[in-house]
Amino acid sequence: MTVLSSKNQGDFADDAKPSYFNLPALDVSLAFPQATPASTFPPCASDYYQFNDLLTPEEQAIRMRVRDCMEKEIAPIMTEYWEKAKFPFHVIPKLGALHIVGGTIKGYGCPGLSITGSCVALAEVARVDASCSTFILVHSSLAMLTIALCGSEAQKQKYLPSLARLDSISCWALTEPDYGSDASSLKTTATKVDGGWILDGQKRWIGNSTFADLLVIFARNTSTNQINGYIVKKDAPGLTATKIENKIGLRIVQNGDILLKNVFVPDEDRIPGVNSFQDTNKVLAVSRVSVAWQPIGISMGIYDMCHRYLKERKQFGAPLAAFQINQQKLVQMLGNIQAMILIGWRLCKLYDNGKMTIGHAGLGKSWITSKARETAALGRELLGGNGILADFLVAKAFCDLEPIYTYEGTYDINSLITGREVTGFSSFKPVVSTQRSRL
Repeated sequence: MTVLSSKNQGDFADDAKPSYFNLPALDVSLAFPQATPASTFPPCASDYYQFNDLLTPEEQAIRMRVRDCMEKEIAPIMTEYWEKAKFPFHVIPKLGALHIVGGTIKGYGCPGLSITGSCVALAEVARVDASCSTFILVHSSLAMLTIALCGSEAQKQKYLPSLARLDSISCWALTEPDYGSDASSLKTTATKVDGGWILDGQKRWIGNSTFADLLVIFARNTSTNQINGYIVKKDAPGLTATKIENKIGLRIVQNGDILLKNVFVPDEDRIPGVNSFQDTNKVLAVSRVSVAWQPIGISMGIYDMCHRYLKERKQFGAPLAAFQINQQKLVQMLGNIQAMILIGWRLCKLYDNGKMTIGHAGLGKSWITSKARETAALGRELLGGNGILADFLVAKAFCDLEPIYTYEGTYDINSLITGREVTGFSSFKPVVSTQRSRL
């Protein structure tokens, strides 16, 4: 008996393949002509309670400007880049031209938007592509906001104008391999030396980190044992950032592992307003309002896609939109979105009036993301087999919601933040009994 080598077996198999084997996939519009893919984005049908009426003319204009850009510039390419897990760097100037980066920050080239305008803009980005909204959120509502709220005047003048134009990109590094929800226990250290600080440690899940020009890093001061903040430049000796592979959600976002080995940071890049973990909460409280608007936008896009799909797709001689069970699911999704929008809007107003608490933000983020997951699951059911294709948005959005449900405080952690506020008891750490068991 002749035994073929693996190479010979492969050659034989290739020779035996018919001529149509390994042909490229049909364009989805040809393969499935009964419905329009998300590369041609559907019109907005999800503003059922006329949310636009609650917005100022300026906020309405921002909303439409962002919507127009996302539908025309991002929708045609998002599936390709999501599938490849690559970032579309060529769209950064287009996002910068929207003048929404920097959100509520006033001066230094930032737009100085209302919190509502900033959140609505982020939702419109997320409606078309969640990854692009996360890119902006990390850069704008975390890194830039930390510099704006906690940085020195010199740091604001030096860094914020370029960041606002997206001429330079930033990331925000708090999470570590051993400390996610328990972020206040982080182990990365900052040791004072002549003229600056030496940083040593590791960070994980840091969005934008593989291509960021500057990194906002949180580390424990070895003298005070408190959390401090530092601005670290790309290519600093001892700094490495590598991409986390094999994600199933937010695939366009370049999350990275950061290693810091004897990284020197000059004194002028120590963020003076970060002197404890509580100072990071000033940033997180605001950014959680923005994060709450991401699933609102994603859910709007899912509904808009399903609304069009059900009217285009026919089975049993009628459009899917004509069937009772489909209408019931569609209306359930629509109701979720109206409630999510109104809670998000109320959060913004509480913030404007100086009444928003960390518990308000925690409840908003946790509840809205839970309703968004439900909405995505219903949308996936409505699209049937096409509900697992990124070409029709819903599968992609379904996956993208999972990391958003988790980051900036998991559903459980944000619920406990609110629970602590309404009861006066903290339940983050297990209660250790001081009494010995009778057993």
